[in-house]
Parts: sequence; structure tokens; C-alpha cells
Amino acid sequence: MKKTIVALILTFQVIAALADEGMWLPHLLGQQVYSNMVSKGLRLTKEQLYHINKPSVKDAIIIFGGGCTGEIVSAEGLIFTNHHCGYSAIAAASSVEKNYLKNGFYAKTRQEEIPAPGLNVQFLVRIDDVTQEIDSAIGTLTGTERNQKIQELSAAIAQRLSKPEESISASVIPHFKGNQFLAFIYQTYSDIRLVGTPPESIGKYGGDTDNWEWPRHTGDFSVFRVYMGSSGKPARYDAANVAYKAKYFLPVSLKGVKNNDYAMTWGYPGSTNRYESSLGVKLKTDIENPSLVELRDMRLKHMFNEMKKSEATKLKLASSYASIANYWKFFDGESKQLLKYKVFEQKQAFETQFQTWANGKPEFQDVFANWSTAYNKWRPYAKHRVYLREGILGSTLLSFAANLTLLEAELTKKGTDHPDVKRLLSNLDRSRKSFLAEYEAPADVNIIRDVLHMFYLNIDKNQHPIGFYEGLRQPYGDPKENATFDKLARFIQYNTLLLNDEKWKAFTQKPDASVLQNDPAFSTASAFYRNYESKILPAFNQFNQANAEAGRVYLKGVMQMDPKKTRYPDATFTMRVSYGQVKNYKPKDAVTYDFVTTASGIMEKYKPGDYEFDLPQDVREKIAKKDFGIYKDPVRNDLVVGFITSNDITGGNSGSPVLNGNGELIGLAFDGNYEALSHKIAFDKDLNRTICVDIRFVLWCIDKLGGGQNIIKELKLVR
Repeated sequence: MKKTIVALILTFQVIAALADEGMWLPHLLGQQVYSNMVSKGLRLTKEQLYHINKPSVKDAIIIFGGGCTGEIVSAEGLIFTNHHCGYSAIAAASSVEKNYLKNGFYAKTRQEEIPAPGLNVQFLVRIDDVTQEIDSAIGTLTGTERNQKIQELSAAIAQRLSKPEESISASVIPHFKGNQFLAFIYQTYSDIRLVGTPPESIGKYGGDTDNWEWPRHTGDFSVFRVYMGSSGKPARYDAANVAYKAKYFLPVSLKGVKNNDYAMTWGYPGSTNRYESSLGVKLKTDIENPSLVELRDMRLKHMFNEMKKSEATKLKLASSYASIANYWKFFDGESKQLLKYKVFEQKQAFETQFQTWANGKPEFQDVFANWSTAYNKWRPYAKHRVYLREGILGSTLLSFAANLTLLEAELTKKGTDHPDVKRLLSNLDRSRKSFLAEYEAPADVNIIRDVLHMFYLNIDKNQHPIGFYEGLRQPYGDPKENATFDKLARFIQYNTLLLNDEKWKAFTQKPDASVLQNDPAFSTASAFYRNYESKILPAFNQFNQANAEAGRVYLKGVMQMDPKKTRYPDATFTMRVSYGQVKNYKPKDAVTYDFVTTASGIMEKYKPGDYEFDLPQDVREKIAKKDFGIYKDPVRNDLVVGFITSNDITGGNSGSPVLNGNGELIGLAFDGNYEALSHKIAFDKDLNRTICVDIRFVLWCIDKLGGGQNIIKELKLVR
């Protein structure tokens, strides 16, 4: 069995010198992968990259806030990550009087660093391969039984490897669609403090217009610090805590980049589906992505209209707006690129080859027949699921109201005085305070109006909540008319107890299921949520199980069909390293994009008073005077703002360090280019680019604009 596992790992890690594709597990860098990295310019040993017992690059790479990457850049726990990764914490620390989002902030002393409640970072301790343990226990199980057994085994392994008293936790993650299982062990630190951020006019320069675009001139960075208890262990926030003593931190290069230089990114790419079937691609381009884009477009329009009216509203909605907008543009571009480059047809062609190979092999020959049946059964319901998640629950009021369905059930079964009911009410009371702090009624009433109307027009009538739309005619009007839903949305907002402190207090003191059932916000959310649970969710669960099983068997067959083919696991928000080059590219005929952007380009885009392209006066003055100090690029006689590489990244890599061949920090990855937005499913070796903010621009902003010389002095600068 051990020989089988070793052979399997080697099969997964074999590489040919093709493109710069691949998100590689750092503890399984085979000799061929490592040799290819060295041939492109890496000058570190494998042990310097990843080691369990000795300090290595992996010890400087962190999960930041549960969805981004960060890196340790000083001996005392200083963190660099993206501005958009720190955005929520920066917004939470801001007020109208101290608007750090608008004006920026740099702590001149440790005492000025601002606590970020709820923010944590995780350090990877090690990775254990537990494939053999799980495979030997599941044997020949398939379907639901296999999944349940894997969940039980994974939970038991995770519990065995965790040490809660040391803030060490483990999770078992399947790779290669369930053909390999790895346990990732992390140590979590929860005392994180904001050290610095540029003003939003730099950190988000270009806004939605430049999102996913190159050339780019965005200073997408922020600075935090991790603290620990005086004993040296993770601890909750306490003023007496001390700065984290780094096992390893990244030196910072002032040498700049040249075209074709080696570039390496480390981080936590969230998810890819490079082994997706043609069936999945077609569902995505036909139904899922267009529906999501349409619904997010509507929500963003209403939010933006309110954000323009006041700074307070902008602060309130800033974080959620940025999150929604980011992937609105991504999914729109993804569909266009998948269609443009005929990814569906490419996958179909490969699947035809696979079927020819699979014929006569009982384990594999019926994979696509079964897979097609599963997709055909699910396809009529796919839009409904998107409309519930991105539409109905896209309203913050309806989303919060939907959270009360469990309370209603408990009230109905157990009554007012049951401990479970009291516990739920207490939790809901706390979450309601957070909900109200971020709620913007004028935007949400328009979202409720439009999404209820869009659901009526675009979702099969047989899938509507029974009686909901029919019941609107008498009090509100014809469901075909938008005015009907305007009346309904306003009635919901003005009459729900969820937005009325007096009514809410009365309800919590004397909770009654019938009161909740008659509340307009709850009854609306409940109608759609329960309708989904009864009509759509069973079909989705069946599809999900069939899809996962077919995907696992298909990939197992693909690896047997061509065992020497280059393969790496899909991204699973686990530590990966990718490598490539700083590199220009040619997006279309007669157009070539340079590999760097400069401060001169910032001024070319500058528009006084514009929401996305305005600039503070001190930025304009220093650029005009070429006051760049030691951060000036000698070749260009300018300040380099950003650069691009051919590295393979995806969401979750935001904030990832970009390193040169010596392991020195040259930039922070923060985006991908529009021409390659199909990258979650299909990597384009010619067009794929990672957009990075140059570390010299980061340091210039901290030093020259922010006066943060204390931060600069803490870094190990390499000239």
C-alpha cells in the first residue's frame, strides 16, 4: 500500500517544462519541479522553502483574516497584505471624524497601533498526508456512505492533531477531487492590530473601472502586526501583549524588476476547478454566471447611489460593496473568456478521447452517461439557486430575517421558556446590533423591490413560493408591474419588527411564533427560503453528490490514462507556491503591454473630484517633483507602481508575497488580468498575468506620504 501512495504522489508531481501553470504544494516539490524552478532563477534550497523543524519561507506566509494571504516582514511580527484584505478592519477602525479609509493612517509608535477585533492570522505548522489512513478505512464505499465515512475519519484525524490549549487546529482537505487527503495543521493568533494604510484614493485607485485590468496603478497594500502573550503563546487582545517574535520573515528588495526575471508567489489560493467537465462549463456560461452578474449589477447600482450621498453611508457600505463588486466583474469576464477561447469545446474534445480509453473498463466507461443524467436533472433548477443566494438573500434585511427560521421552529416545538429558545434569542439580539450598524434602508428597499420582481419574471412559475405572488394582487397590484413591488418593499421596511427597536424588545421579552410568522420581512424571507428547501435543495443535494462522485472517478481515470502528464491539485485555500517570470504580454493584434506601470501613469489617469481617479494634493506634488528618494527606479527615472508576472494565482492569493530568486520581497499580488479571467477553469499560458504592487511603491507611500519611517526602519532592506 505504501508503494502505491508513493507512486500516486510522484504521479501528481511530475512536471514538464510547460508555461508557468501550477499551484504546487510546497511540501511535495519533487526534484523535477524544483529543478525547473532553479532553471528559471530560484537560488534557495528546498529546505529553505519548506521545513517542519527549521525556519523557512513557509513560516512567513499567513492566512490573513480567513480569506486572504499575508506575509511577515520583520522580526517583530509586522504584516504586509493587500488594502482590500484589510478593508473591513480599516473601515471598522474609521469614523467620520477619524476616517482612515479616506485619509490613510500610519502608527508612529506601538501604542498608536489600533486593535482589530475579530481579525486573526494563521501560521501553517505542517502538512501531513493521511491518504493511506482514509483509503484503507473507506475501502470500496461509494456515494453517500463514502462521503459520510470520509467526514467521520476527517473529523477524528483533525481532533487527534489539534491542540486547543496552544491554539493549534487541524483540518483534513481532499485533493484531486477526493483521490488524495492532506491534513493541514495551523496555529492561530487573534491579537492583530492595524499599523498602516494608504488613503483609499491610493489603496483603491482606479476603483471598479480598473478592477481586473492592466495597466494598473493601485497601491493595494495595508500594514498590520500580530501580537502574542508575554509567555510567547497566542493570546486574546491585551494591552500587555508583546509583538510576535517571527520564526522567519521576508527581506525586502529595493533592486526592482526586469522583464523575464524569476518571480515566485506563496499563499492561499481559494478555489479552482481545472478538472471541470464540459457539462459544468456550459452550465456556468449559460445560467449561473449571467444570473449572478445580473443580480449583483442591480445590487451594486442601488448601493452606489446611496454611497455617493454621504461619507457616513460610504463607510457603512464600503466593505460589502467592494466584496460584491469584485466578483461581479470576475464572473462577467469569466463567462466571456470561457466562450471566447472555446473552453467548452476543448473539454468536450478531451472527454471524447477519455471515453474512447474508458470503453471496456467497468469503473470508468459509464462516467459521462451518469454525469450527463445528473446535469440534465439539475439544470432546470440552477437559476433558482442563484436567485435565492444572490438575490433574495442579497437583501441584507431578508438575509437577516431568514436567520430567524430556526427560532420559529424552536418556538413552535419547544415554547417560549425553553433554554434553546432563550439562547437563540440572545444570539439573535447580538447579531441584530451588528446587522443594524451596517444596514442602509434606502439601498435595501430598492434591492428588495427589484429582486422580488426579477424572481417573478425570470424563475419558472412552478418553482415560485406557493401563493406568494398570487397574494400580492389585492393589497399591492399586478405582479407584472414594478410599482407593485415598490409598495411591497416599503411596507416590509416600515412594518417589520426587525427594524423597530420597540417591537423587537417586546418580541424578545414575549417571543411568539405567530408574531414572527406575521412579520412582513420574516414571512417574505421564509416563503422563499422554505420553498427552496422543499423544492430545490433536495435536487441540489442529489446533483452535488452525483457530480462529486463522477468528478472523482473521472480524474482517477484521467490519471491512469496518462500517468506522466503534468498535474497539480486544484486550489483549496491551502498553502501553495507558484513560479514564473516578470513578463509583458500581447492581449490582441498590434498591442503589447509593458511589464511595469509608473507614477507618470497615475497622473495620466488623474481626474479631479472623480470617485475613482481623484488624488490627494501631497501625492500630486511629490510625483510632480519626482520626490521618490531611494525608491526611484534608475532605469525609468520614475517610481514603479505595479508590475505583472506569469504566476498562477486565484482568489485567496490576495496579499501574497511576490519573491525574487533570492526569496526577497519584490511586490504584493492583488489581482489578475481581464483577458485571463477563465483561470479558475482554464489556465491560459500566453495571456495569464498576476498584477502586483511594486514593493518600492509600497515603501514610498509609507515613508514619503505617510511619514512612517519607523516602519521602514523595522524592515530588512536589500539594495
